[in-house]
Amino acid sequence: QGRVREKVYGKQKIYFADQEQLPAASDVELRGLDGEIAARSAQLQALQQSCRHMEAELKDLNGSMTTPEIAREIEALRKDCASHTEKLERIKSATNQVTPEEKEKVCREQQLYRREWRRRKRMATELLDAILEGYPKSKKQFFEEVGIETDEDHGVVLPATS
Repeated sequence: QGRVREKVYGKQKIYFADQEQLPAASDVELRGLDGEIAARSAQLQALQQSCRHMEAELKDLNGSMTTPEIAREIEALRKDCASHTEKLERIKSATNQVTPEEKEKVCREQQLYRREWRRRKRMATELLDAILEGYPKSKKQFFEEVGIETDEDHGVVLPATS
């Protein structure tokens, strides 16, 4: 009937409607169709933006806790709070608290031991430095040969004076 046309590209054949039988659109109709396309494109953009906004909101809502989860979390926190309050009350009401005199005695002993530690460390360092003056190898090699372990090797730090 002449409504369908055929084009041959190598081994392929393409069939399409014969557009010459269709009425030609006027400029007014084409401008109207262009306006409609623009309006639909704007509507599409608005819908896509709305969809993105809703997807972001859904992601936020999925990431947040549900009401039953929050209720369980609140209950767990209340139990923790109660146990800590009970522990605090036991500590406050304990009869075996340290007296200020005992605390002062322990602090004095700590100062004495700290001073003695510093004094002995200084004496050992001076002695080792004197030996190392005439030693041909490095300090590290000497310590390794003799088997000396320093505070720094074990990460021990001298307590600060309080």
